Amino acid sequence: MTTKLRAARDRAGLKQSQVIAELTRRAATAGLAIALPASLKTMLSQFGNEHRPVNEPYRGLFRSIYGLTDEELFGAEPVASSEQQSEYDLFAERISSARAVGPETAEVFAQQTDALRAADCHLGVAPLLDQMATHLSTLENALSHAIVPSVRRPLAAVLADAAAIAAWQALDIGVINRAWSYHEKARAAALEAQDVVLLTHAMAQQAMVLLEVGDVASARELAQVALDEAGTKVPERFRAWLHAAEAEVCSVADDASACRRGFDVARELVPAGDDAVEPGMPFIILNASHLARWQGNALARLGDPDAVDHLYRALDGNGAITSRAKAGLHCDLATAHLQRGERDDASEHASRARKLARQAGSIRQQRRVDKLLIVA
Repeated sequence: MTTKLRAARDRAGLKQSQVIAELTRRAATAGLAIALPASLKTMLSQFGNEHRPVNEPYRGLFRSIYGLTDEELFGAEPVASSEQQSEYDLFAERISSARAVGPETAEVFAQQTDALRAADCHLGVAPLLDQMATHLSTLENALSHAIVPSVRRPLAAVLADAAAIAAWQALDIGVINRAWSYHEKARAAALEAQDVVLLTHAMAQQAMVLLEVGDVASARELAQVALDEAGTKVPERFRAWLHAAEAEVCSVADDASACRRGFDVARELVPAGDDAVEPGMPFIILNASHLARWQGNALARLGDPDAVDHLYRALDGNGAITSRAKAGLHCDLATAHLQRGERDDASEHASRARKLARQAGSIRQQRRVDKLLIVA
Protein backbone atom coordinates (compact mmCIF):
# COMPACT_ATOMS: atom_id res chain seq x y z
CA MET A 1 0.00 0.00 0.00
CA THR A 2 1.38 3.42 -0.95
CA THR A 3 1.31 5.89 1.94
CA LYS A 4 0.67 9.59 1.47
CA LEU A 5 4.28 10.38 2.34
CA ARG A 6 5.63 7.93 -0.23
CA ALA A 7 3.11 9.15 -2.83
CA ALA A 8 4.33 12.73 -2.25
CA ARG A 9 7.90 11.63 -2.93
CA ASP A 10 6.84 9.84 -6.12
CA ARG A 11 4.95 12.91 -7.36
CA ALA A 12 8.00 15.09 -6.67
CA GLY A 13 10.17 12.65 -8.62
CA LEU A 14 12.74 12.43 -5.82
CA LYS A 15 14.97 9.46 -5.08
CA GLN A 16 15.60 8.37 -1.51
CA SER A 17 19.12 9.81 -1.68
CA GLN A 18 17.73 13.19 -2.76
CA VAL A 19 15.21 13.25 0.11
CA ILE A 20 18.00 12.44 2.57
CA ALA A 21 20.13 15.24 1.13
CA GLU A 22 17.21 17.68 1.42
CA LEU A 23 16.43 16.66 4.99
CA THR A 24 20.07 17.09 5.96
CA ARG A 25 20.46 20.44 4.21
CA ARG A 26 17.23 21.96 5.46
CA ALA A 27 17.86 20.78 9.01
CA ALA A 28 21.34 22.34 8.94
CA THR A 29 19.92 25.62 7.63
CA ALA A 30 17.31 25.69 10.40
CA GLY A 31 19.74 24.56 13.11
CA LEU A 32 17.79 21.35 13.77
CA ALA A 33 19.35 18.13 15.04
CA ILE A 34 18.34 15.07 13.01
CA ALA A 35 19.73 11.60 12.36
CA LEU A 36 22.80 10.95 10.22
CA PRO A 37 22.27 10.00 6.53
CA ALA A 38 22.88 6.29 7.17
CA SER A 39 20.15 6.24 9.82
CA LEU A 40 17.86 8.41 7.73
CA LYS A 41 17.85 5.76 5.03
CA THR A 42 16.32 3.25 7.45
CA MET A 43 13.97 5.84 8.91
CA LEU A 44 12.62 6.83 5.49
CA SER A 45 11.69 3.22 4.78
CA GLN A 46 9.99 2.97 8.18
CA PHE A 47 8.16 6.27 7.64
CA GLY A 48 7.07 5.19 4.16
CA ASN A 49 5.73 1.85 5.40
CA GLU A 50 4.08 3.46 8.46
CA HIS A 51 6.22 1.25 10.71
CA ARG A 52 7.38 4.34 12.55
CA PRO A 53 5.45 7.54 13.40
CA VAL A 54 6.68 10.77 11.82
CA ASN A 55 7.25 13.34 14.54
CA GLU A 56 8.86 16.77 14.64
CA PRO A 57 11.26 17.98 13.43
CA TYR A 58 10.77 15.53 10.54
CA ARG A 59 7.17 16.55 9.94
CA GLY A 60 8.19 20.17 9.46
CA LEU A 61 11.05 19.20 7.17
CA PHE A 62 8.79 17.01 5.01
CA ARG A 63 6.24 19.84 4.82
CA SER A 64 9.01 22.12 3.62
CA ILE A 65 10.35 19.68 1.02
CA TYR A 66 7.01 18.78 -0.55
CA GLY A 67 5.07 21.99 0.09
CA LEU A 68 2.17 20.00 1.57
CA THR A 69 0.24 20.07 4.84
CA ASP A 70 0.35 17.52 7.64
CA GLU A 71 -3.01 16.15 6.57
CA GLU A 72 -1.86 15.81 2.96
CA LEU A 73 1.33 14.05 4.00
CA PHE A 74 0.32 12.01 7.03
CA GLY A 75 -3.47 12.08 7.23
CA ALA A 76 -3.09 13.80 10.58
CA GLU A 77 -5.32 16.21 12.42
CA PRO A 78 -4.68 19.94 11.92
CA VAL A 79 -1.34 20.97 13.35
CA ALA A 80 -1.40 22.09 16.95
CA SER A 81 -0.65 25.71 17.78
CA SER A 82 2.77 24.81 19.19
CA GLU A 83 3.67 23.11 15.90
CA GLN A 84 2.37 26.13 13.99
CA GLN A 85 4.72 28.27 16.00
CA SER A 86 7.52 25.84 15.15
CA GLU A 87 6.77 26.39 11.45
CA TYR A 88 6.95 30.16 11.96
CA ASP A 89 10.22 29.76 13.81
CA LEU A 90 11.59 27.61 11.00
CA PHE A 91 10.71 30.24 8.41
CA ALA A 92 12.20 33.02 10.53
CA GLU A 93 15.42 31.05 10.89
CA ARG A 94 15.62 30.60 7.13
CA ILE A 95 15.23 34.33 6.58
CA SER A 96 17.87 34.96 9.21
CA SER A 97 20.24 32.51 7.50
CA ALA A 98 19.55 34.14 4.15
CA ARG A 99 20.90 37.43 5.48
CA ALA A 100 24.32 35.81 5.51
CA VAL A 101 24.07 35.25 1.75
CA GLY A 102 25.93 37.87 -0.29
CA PRO A 103 27.62 38.30 -3.67
CA GLU A 104 30.49 36.08 -2.55
CA THR A 105 27.97 33.28 -1.93
CA ALA A 106 26.78 33.51 -5.52
CA GLU A 107 30.39 33.19 -6.62
CA VAL A 108 30.77 29.98 -4.60
CA PHE A 109 27.62 28.61 -6.22
CA ALA A 110 28.97 29.63 -9.64
CA GLN A 111 32.16 27.67 -8.99
CA GLN A 112 30.10 24.64 -8.02
CA THR A 113 28.10 25.00 -11.24
CA ASP A 114 31.31 25.15 -13.27
CA ALA A 115 32.57 22.02 -11.52
CA LEU A 116 29.37 20.17 -12.45
CA ARG A 117 29.69 21.43 -16.02
CA ALA A 118 33.25 20.10 -16.23
CA ALA A 119 32.23 16.78 -14.68
CA ASP A 120 29.43 16.46 -17.25
CA CYS A 121 32.00 16.85 -20.03
CA HIS A 122 34.17 14.06 -18.62
CA LEU A 123 31.66 11.68 -17.01
CA GLY A 124 28.41 12.16 -18.91
CA VAL A 125 24.98 12.71 -17.43
CA ALA A 126 24.16 9.60 -15.39
CA PRO A 127 26.64 9.98 -12.49
CA LEU A 128 25.61 13.62 -11.94
CA LEU A 129 21.81 13.55 -11.84
CA ASP A 130 21.52 13.52 -8.04
CA GLN A 131 24.25 16.12 -7.58
CA MET A 132 22.65 18.48 -10.10
CA ALA A 133 19.20 18.10 -8.53
CA THR A 134 20.62 18.87 -5.09
CA HIS A 135 22.57 21.85 -6.45
CA LEU A 136 19.44 23.31 -8.07
CA SER A 137 17.43 22.81 -4.89
CA THR A 138 20.09 24.56 -2.83
CA LEU A 139 20.17 27.49 -5.25
CA GLU A 140 16.38 27.80 -5.32
CA ASN A 141 16.20 27.72 -1.53
CA ALA A 142 18.85 30.42 -1.24
CA LEU A 143 17.10 32.57 -3.82
CA SER A 144 13.63 32.09 -2.34
CA HIS A 145 14.74 33.47 1.03
CA ALA A 146 17.05 36.23 -0.20
CA ILE A 147 15.39 39.61 0.13
CA VAL A 148 17.14 42.50 -1.62
CA PRO A 149 17.65 42.59 -5.43
CA SER A 150 21.41 43.13 -5.11
CA VAL A 151 21.64 39.66 -3.55
CA ARG A 152 18.89 37.99 -5.56
CA ARG A 153 20.17 38.94 -9.04
CA PRO A 154 23.57 37.19 -8.83
CA LEU A 155 21.93 34.13 -7.29
CA ALA A 156 19.33 34.12 -10.06
CA ALA A 157 22.07 34.29 -12.70
CA VAL A 158 23.77 31.20 -11.27
CA LEU A 159 20.40 29.40 -11.07
CA ALA A 160 19.70 30.23 -14.73
CA ASP A 161 23.03 28.77 -15.79
CA ALA A 162 22.68 25.64 -13.64
CA ALA A 163 19.08 25.03 -14.74
CA ALA A 164 20.12 25.28 -18.41
CA ILE A 165 22.77 22.60 -17.82
CA ALA A 166 20.23 20.39 -16.06
CA ALA A 167 17.77 20.93 -18.92
CA TRP A 168 20.30 19.82 -21.53
CA GLN A 169 21.17 16.78 -19.42
CA ALA A 170 17.49 15.88 -19.15
CA LEU A 171 17.10 16.22 -22.92
CA ASP A 172 20.14 14.00 -23.42
CA ILE A 173 18.61 11.17 -21.38
CA GLY A 174 15.22 11.58 -23.03
CA VAL A 175 13.26 13.12 -20.14
CA ILE A 176 11.45 15.74 -22.20
CA ASN A 177 9.06 17.12 -19.56
CA ARG A 178 11.90 17.67 -17.12
CA ALA A 179 14.01 19.33 -19.83
CA TRP A 180 11.18 21.76 -20.56
CA SER A 181 10.61 22.46 -16.86
CA TYR A 182 14.29 23.18 -16.26
CA HIS A 183 14.37 25.54 -19.25
CA GLU A 184 11.37 27.38 -17.82
CA LYS A 185 13.24 27.64 -14.53
CA ALA A 186 16.28 28.99 -16.37
CA ARG A 187 14.22 31.60 -18.23
CA ALA A 188 12.47 32.80 -15.07
CA ALA A 189 15.79 33.08 -13.22
CA ALA A 190 17.41 34.91 -16.15
CA LEU A 191 14.58 37.44 -16.16
CA GLU A 192 15.13 38.14 -12.47
CA ALA A 193 18.87 38.36 -13.08
CA GLN A 194 18.14 40.85 -15.89
CA ASP A 195 20.61 38.97 -18.08
CA VAL A 196 19.73 38.88 -21.79
CA VAL A 197 22.45 36.33 -22.59
CA LEU A 198 21.18 33.79 -20.06
CA LEU A 199 17.59 34.42 -21.15
CA THR A 200 18.15 33.98 -24.88
CA HIS A 201 20.50 31.04 -24.29
CA ALA A 202 17.71 29.23 -22.43
CA MET A 203 15.20 30.15 -25.15
CA ALA A 204 17.39 28.82 -27.97
CA GLN A 205 18.05 25.59 -26.06
CA GLN A 206 14.33 25.25 -25.40
CA ALA A 207 13.75 25.41 -29.15
CA MET A 208 15.71 22.15 -29.38
CA VAL A 209 13.24 20.50 -27.00
CA LEU A 210 10.45 21.53 -29.36
CA LEU A 211 12.36 19.91 -32.23
CA GLU A 212 12.54 16.66 -30.27
CA VAL A 213 8.74 16.47 -30.13
CA GLY A 214 8.31 17.52 -33.77
CA ASP A 215 6.97 21.05 -33.23
CA VAL A 216 9.26 22.62 -35.83
CA ALA A 217 7.15 25.76 -36.36
CA SER A 218 7.23 26.68 -32.65
CA ALA A 219 10.95 25.88 -32.45
CA ARG A 220 11.67 28.18 -35.37
CA GLU A 221 9.58 30.98 -33.87
CA LEU A 222 11.31 30.67 -30.49
CA ALA A 223 14.81 30.62 -32.03
CA GLN A 224 13.99 33.75 -34.01
CA VAL A 225 12.58 35.52 -30.96
CA ALA A 226 15.78 34.67 -29.06
CA LEU A 227 17.85 36.22 -31.85
CA ASP A 228 15.67 39.35 -31.93
CA GLU A 229 15.78 39.69 -28.16
CA ALA A 230 19.58 39.44 -28.09
CA GLY A 231 20.08 41.84 -30.98
CA THR A 232 23.50 43.45 -30.85
CA LYS A 233 23.52 43.66 -27.05
CA VAL A 234 25.54 40.44 -26.69
CA PRO A 235 29.12 39.45 -27.61
CA GLU A 236 29.76 38.31 -31.19
CA ARG A 237 30.63 34.73 -30.24
CA PHE A 238 27.25 34.40 -28.53
CA ARG A 239 25.46 36.01 -31.49
CA ALA A 240 27.19 33.45 -33.72
CA TRP A 241 25.90 30.70 -31.42
CA LEU A 242 22.33 32.01 -31.67
CA HIS A 243 22.52 32.22 -35.48
CA ALA A 244 23.85 28.65 -35.63
CA ALA A 245 21.04 27.46 -33.36
CA GLU A 246 18.46 29.08 -35.61
CA ALA A 247 20.18 27.59 -38.67
CA GLU A 248 19.91 24.12 -37.12
CA VAL A 249 16.18 24.65 -36.63
CA CYS A 250 15.91 25.75 -40.28
CA SER A 251 17.61 22.53 -41.37
CA VAL A 252 14.95 20.51 -39.54
CA ALA A 253 12.35 22.68 -41.27
CA ASP A 254 13.98 21.65 -44.57
CA ASP A 255 14.77 25.29 -45.39
CA ALA A 256 18.23 24.88 -46.91
CA SER A 257 18.67 28.50 -47.97
CA ALA A 258 17.81 29.90 -44.53
CA CYS A 259 20.06 27.28 -42.93
CA ARG A 260 23.02 28.30 -45.08
CA ARG A 261 22.40 31.99 -44.46
CA GLY A 262 22.38 31.41 -40.72
CA PHE A 263 25.68 29.57 -40.77
CA ASP A 264 27.21 32.19 -43.08
CA VAL A 265 26.36 34.90 -40.54
CA ALA A 266 27.65 32.75 -37.67
CA ARG A 267 30.93 32.14 -39.51
CA GLU A 268 31.41 35.88 -39.98
CA LEU A 269 30.74 36.58 -36.31
CA VAL A 270 32.70 33.83 -34.56
CA PRO A 271 36.10 35.16 -33.42
CA ALA A 272 39.19 33.77 -35.12
CA GLY A 273 41.55 31.43 -33.30
CA ASP A 274 41.34 28.22 -31.32
CA ASP A 275 39.82 29.81 -28.21
CA ALA A 276 36.23 28.62 -27.90
CA VAL A 277 35.02 30.14 -24.61
CA GLU A 278 33.72 33.67 -24.24
CA PRO A 279 34.89 35.36 -21.01
CA GLY A 280 32.12 35.17 -18.45
CA MET A 281 30.13 32.68 -20.55
CA PRO A 282 31.38 29.16 -19.75
CA PHE A 283 28.15 27.73 -21.19
CA ILE A 284 29.11 28.83 -24.73
CA ILE A 285 31.81 26.81 -26.49
CA LEU A 286 32.21 27.89 -30.10
CA ASN A 287 35.05 28.39 -32.53
CA ALA A 288 35.48 27.62 -36.24
CA SER A 289 35.89 23.88 -35.62
CA HIS A 290 32.80 23.64 -33.45
CA LEU A 291 30.87 25.67 -35.99
CA ALA A 292 31.99 23.31 -38.76
CA ARG A 293 30.62 20.36 -36.77
CA TRP A 294 27.34 22.17 -36.21
CA GLN A 295 27.00 23.09 -39.87
CA GLY A 296 27.95 19.57 -40.94
CA ASN A 297 25.17 18.21 -38.74
CA ALA A 298 22.62 20.49 -40.39
CA LEU A 299 23.85 19.83 -43.91
CA ALA A 300 23.83 16.07 -43.33
CA ARG A 301 20.20 16.37 -42.27
CA LEU A 302 19.48 18.23 -45.52
CA GLY A 303 21.33 15.63 -47.60
CA ASP A 304 23.87 18.20 -48.76
CA PRO A 305 27.05 16.66 -50.29
CA ASP A 306 29.17 19.36 -48.56
CA ALA A 307 28.32 17.87 -45.17
CA VAL A 308 31.18 15.35 -45.20
CA ASP A 309 33.82 18.06 -45.75
CA HIS A 310 32.51 20.15 -42.85
CA LEU A 311 32.35 17.16 -40.54
CA TYR A 312 35.87 15.90 -41.28
CA ARG A 313 37.17 19.43 -40.80
CA ALA A 314 35.50 19.43 -37.38
CA LEU A 315 36.95 16.00 -36.60
CA ASP A 316 40.46 17.12 -37.55
CA GLY A 317 40.08 20.42 -35.70
CA ASN A 318 38.79 18.90 -32.45
CA GLY A 319 35.32 20.31 -32.97
CA ALA A 320 33.88 17.88 -30.41
CA ILE A 321 35.30 17.85 -26.89
CA THR A 322 32.96 15.51 -25.00
CA SER A 323 32.02 11.87 -25.60
CA ARG A 324 28.45 13.03 -26.22
CA ALA A 325 29.56 15.56 -28.85
CA LYS A 326 31.93 13.05 -30.45
CA ALA A 327 29.08 10.54 -30.65
CA GLY A 328 27.00 13.16 -32.44
CA LEU A 329 29.83 13.96 -34.83
CA HIS A 330 30.36 10.31 -35.81
CA CYS A 331 26.59 9.86 -36.19
CA ASP A 332 26.53 12.87 -38.53
CA LEU A 333 29.40 11.38 -40.54
CA ALA A 334 27.57 8.06 -40.77
CA THR A 335 24.49 9.92 -42.04
CA ALA A 336 26.48 11.87 -44.61
CA HIS A 337 28.32 8.79 -45.90
CA LEU A 338 25.09 6.83 -46.09
CA GLN A 339 23.51 9.54 -48.21
CA ARG A 340 26.46 9.25 -50.60
CA GLY A 341 26.03 5.48 -50.79
CA GLU A 342 29.29 4.85 -48.90
CA ARG A 343 27.94 2.16 -46.60
CA ASP A 344 31.26 0.84 -45.27
CA ASP A 345 32.27 4.30 -44.06
CA ALA A 346 28.77 4.86 -42.69
CA SER A 347 28.90 1.60 -40.74
CA GLU A 348 32.31 2.43 -39.26
CA HIS A 349 31.19 5.84 -37.98
CA ALA A 350 27.87 4.47 -36.73
CA SER A 351 29.77 1.87 -34.68
CA ARG A 352 31.98 4.57 -33.16
CA ALA A 353 28.94 6.75 -32.44
CA ARG A 354 27.13 3.94 -30.65
CA LYS A 355 30.16 3.16 -28.45
CA LEU A 356 30.68 6.82 -27.52
CA ALA A 357 26.97 7.37 -26.83
CA ARG A 358 26.97 4.43 -24.43
CA GLN A 359 30.08 5.77 -22.68
CA ALA A 360 28.41 9.16 -22.26
CA GLY A 361 25.07 7.65 -21.23
CA SER A 362 23.42 9.67 -23.97
CA ILE A 363 20.04 8.12 -24.79
CA ARG A 364 19.43 10.89 -27.31
CA GLN A 365 22.52 9.99 -29.34
CA GLN A 366 21.84 6.25 -29.01
CA ARG A 367 18.40 6.82 -30.51
CA ARG A 368 19.95 8.74 -33.38
CA VAL A 369 22.27 5.82 -34.12
CA ASP A 370 19.41 3.31 -33.85
CA LYS A 371 17.34 5.25 -36.38
CA LEU A 372 20.34 5.52 -38.67
CA LEU A 373 21.00 1.78 -38.58
CA ILE A 374 17.36 1.06 -39.32
CA VAL A 375 17.57 3.25 -42.40
CA ALA A 376 20.89 1.69 -43.40
